[in-house]
Amino acid sequence: MTSELTFTRDFDAPRELIFKVFLDPDHFVKFWGPAGTHTAPDSVIIEPWAGGRFENTMVSNADGSAYDFRATFLAIDEPTSFSWRETQSGMTSQTTLVDLGEGRTRLVIHQSDVPEGYRSPEAQAGFMTSLDRFAAYLADL
Repeated sequence: MTSELTFTRDFDAPRELIFKVFLDPDHFVKFWGPAGTHTAPDSVIIEPWAGGRFENTMVSNADGSAYDFRATFLAIDEPTSFSWRETQSGMTSQTTLVDLGEGRTRLVIHQSDVPEGYRSPEAQAGFMTSLDRFAAYLADL
């Protein structure tokens, strides 16, 4: 099984808005995490520059269990892309925002060195629910 994954999703929102919302802690806590979780607002640190921190804690709504996410930004190219490397696993995530015109944007997330637990069909489906939550949040803005 490959240790790379790519997720693609089109949004009815301009890429400048998507870029801003994704990297703004006040917005980020409204959508981040798979269905059945929430992100603790006081846990979010987003320093959008190369070498900056990207940290948050996702909490299960069912049992309160928490998952700490810690990463370092590798590059930021507003409004077209950003990337980070997860501290514990070494997984790298590259997010690219493609302007489709007429206020639409294609989000492409390419992950490399993906840990085995993240590659299961269930984990991938959970990640896709995060993108569903992001789409719903953008629609409400």
